[in-house]
Amino acid sequence: MVKNYSLQELPEIAKEIIQNCKHKILLFYGEMGVGKTTLIKEIVKQLGVLDNVSSPTFSLVNEYHTSNSDKVYHFDFYRIDDEEEALDMGVEEYFYSNNWCLVEWPNKVENLLPLKSVSITITSDSNQVRTITIKDNE
Repeated sequence: MVKNYSLQELPEIAKEIIQNCKHKILLFYGEMGVGKTTLIKEIVKQLGVLDNVSSPTFSLVNEYHTSNSDKVYHFDFYRIDDEEEALDMGVEEYFYSNNWCLVEWPNKVENLLPLKSVSITITSDSNQVRTITIKDNE
């Protein structure tokens, strides 16, 4: 799926992602500042998380609880130097927990990613219109 959207349409895009994704591992690709964290915040909100959502840039992972006691994990691997750091934090346990895992900068842990995931690529043009490309991986 490829779609253009504005920030006002973010809630609709988030709902569509949740409803149509085959897997709970969402991999977010895009340049710095393109809106990955903003989209993740909206997805987390749509999943029923009431906590304050922020990027886990320094902690690598934030854990959120939904209103029905499910867990959502939000990863930001921008600052890691190698995949060993992700292994040391137990990333594989998170990925195979059957909970939502929203991953920023997945290219930093490419060899650790589950085959069953969803790639979400975001680009932005000069008019602040975002283009999102969603692809199920198997």
